[in-house]
Formats: sequence, structure tokens, C-alpha cells
Amino acid sequence: MTYPQLKYANVPLDRADALRRDPDWLANRLRHPYTNVIPVWRDRNLIKGSETPHMHIALCRQETGARVIEAATELVFLGGTDNDLAFFAADLSDCEETEAVDLAGGGSFLDLRSVGPLVDSKQAALMAYARGMLYWHRQHRYCGRCGQATGSRDGGHRRQCTNPDCGHKTFPRTDPAVIMLVEYRPEDGAPPMCLLGNHHRLPANVYSTLAGFVEPGESLEETVAREVFEEVGVKVAQVAYQASQPWPFPASIMLGFRAQAETTDLVVDQNELKEARWFTAEEIRTFGEWGDESISFCWPRKDSIARFLVESWVKEVSRFTS
Repeated sequence: MTYPQLKYANVPLDRADALRRDPDWLANRLRHPYTNVIPVWRDRNLIKGSETPHMHIALCRQETGARVIEAATELVFLGGTDNDLAFFAADLSDCEETEAVDLAGGGSFLDLRSVGPLVDSKQAALMAYARGMLYWHRQHRYCGRCGQATGSRDGGHRRQCTNPDCGHKTFPRTDPAVIMLVEYRPEDGAPPMCLLGNHHRLPANVYSTLAGFVEPGESLEETVAREVFEEVGVKVAQVAYQASQPWPFPASIMLGFRAQAETTDLVVDQNELKEARWFTAEEIRTFGEWGDESISFCWPRKDSIARFLVESWVKEVSRFTS
């Protein structure tokens, strides 16, 4: 079975579940001169090179890696490769930015959302994994049950309350969110249309798919139907899974669907969207790229599952209508 090659997925490592539970093995890997350390500073990844294709992830080894390891407030074992190279994420958030850059041997700490589309997919996946794990650690330094401090365990893949009377264990969590391409295929032979919206958090000319978080007690299909109706007043049916994508901004996984609209009249929730519109595939093919302010409508960003959902729909519709 083949899977869509979406950015931030397909981390090129063996997560080595059994090995990360072995403190002696982890200690040995941390001392190894060729262990790779990925520095993160306040949710920003360290990047070297200022322009694509020269922009790349900063990996610290040997003396530089040892300095970063010593200064880190949190270390997470990310996994290893076939030739026994280990990768760790190191949180330098307690340092000043210039100090963190110096420790890591230069570069710039940048928001992955700005550089993700510009770097190699494997590097983007590593950076997203490191960013996501360290974000989770910073949000769970105290026990949600008794309020005492927690400590990292299993190479950073578990935290446990340090209160011996509690000992509550917490594991990394990812918030599930649905993201959906809503389509309408008229029975009168008119061109199919898909529904896209301009969200408040997006540039004014970027139109993207609808999305929303899964609530307790809901199936994914129910969430799709609820979110679409709440945001634009459209009823949907035939909800079908398409693909998924890790989205560590800060801690989500996007579960992509396609849904068939049963109604087309729009009642836009202005708290969620500035505007929503139906577009044909022909109209979408005229869209500009994210960041192009000279054009009225632009595609979702290239590294997003929203882009994958829209592009897939446009290709499919074009194939059957051409």
C-alpha cells in the first residue's frame, strides 16, 4: 500500500521503543561522538543556510553536541538509523537566543511554519518530531493529578509524577483534528464545485479547506459533518478518509477527508471564517501561490494537507471532465 508523501510525516528513524527504555544504552548513545543532536529553542528549529536549496536542519555532533546536551533542560531520544546513529532533541529554551545559537555552532532559530516548505521532506519530518516532543514536555512539567513536579522517563517518551504517593504517568498526546474537502457535483451536468474558506488566521487572499478539532464522544465522520454545518451551514454525507498529516503547531494530527455536500446555500460563521465560496476546478487552477499579494485568490501553503486535498480534487475532477 502506498501513502501520500506529506510534509512532516515519514520520520526517517526507527523509534526503537525497547532501546529507549534502557537508561544505560541511552547514556552510552549520549556520550557517542557521532550522535546527532537537534537543538530547539522555544518551539523554533535551528536552521543553517539562508536560502533554498542550501537551507537545512542543524545537526550537532562531537564537541558541539556535547555542549548542547549539557545545556539542555530536556533531552528526548527520537530514534536511530540502520547504521546505529542515534538522534536526540535538545531543548535550549532556558538560554537566551544568542547563547543557544553559539552553543549549537551558529545558524538561526526559525519557525518551522516559515521554513517547512523550503527544506527536504525528511529534514522537515525530523524538525517537526523534535519540536512536537519538546513542546509536550514543556506543557507537562507538573502532574495534572497532584500538582507535583514530573520527571522524564523512557528517553523522553513518558513523564511520571515524582510524588511517591502519586506516581501518575503521562504519555505524549496529539490532538486529533479533521480537515475536509467538501465537494458538490450538480445533477444537471454543471461543473463540480468545492467549498473553500478564508480563515481569520490566513492572509486575506488565501482560500483553504475547512477544519476543526474532534470533541469527546464524536466519531471522525460526525466531527466532519458538525464542523461543516457550524462553519458554513452546509449538510454533508458520504464522508471518506483521504490521508493524515502530523501538524505540530503546536500538537495536532490532521485527519483528511472528502465529503459530499447535500446543500449549497452558505451561512458563514463570522467567528470562524471571513468568507466561504464555491469554486470550480477551472477557477482553482488560476489561483496564485501563498504570499502572492498581486492576485485575488491563492492556494493553501504547499506543506499542508489542505493543499494535498485541494490538488487531489482538482486533478480528479479535471481528469473526468476534460
